[in-house]
Amino acid sequence: MASVAARRVLRDRVRANRAASAERRAVARAARRVRTTARSLATHIIATGADATTVKGVASALRTAAKKAGIKGTRTRTRRTVDGFRGRAVTAYRYTRAQVAQIAAAYKPRKAEYKAIRAALLAA
Repeated sequence: MASVAARRVLRDRVRANRAASAERRAVARAARRVRTTARSLATHIIATGADATTVKGVASALRTAAKKAGIKGTRTRTRRTVDGFRGRAVTAYRYTRAQVAQIAAAYKPRKAEYKAIRAALLAA
């Protein structure tokens, strides 16, 4: 019978592997969705493999760059939970890969990780 410490190590390894696998699936799913149709800026950034906190920062910066560049995405209405209220209609904007490339060209980041994401968006 395995010791408690050994079981804990195995359990932690399984959890870490499961989390890494879920992250890889999310990136692959986002990349597939971006290839097929217009998606939100956050989805385009997730497709580059960025983590959640970086996605929020870059997405807000790209939205500002899009406004300055005059690039408007396709307006959509989605139903989602906002502030605890279920089914509230929220306006979202979706961008094609070409539009995201234009926005990324106008975006001048300072952080090194943001620069890497910009390069990935320009390459896509």
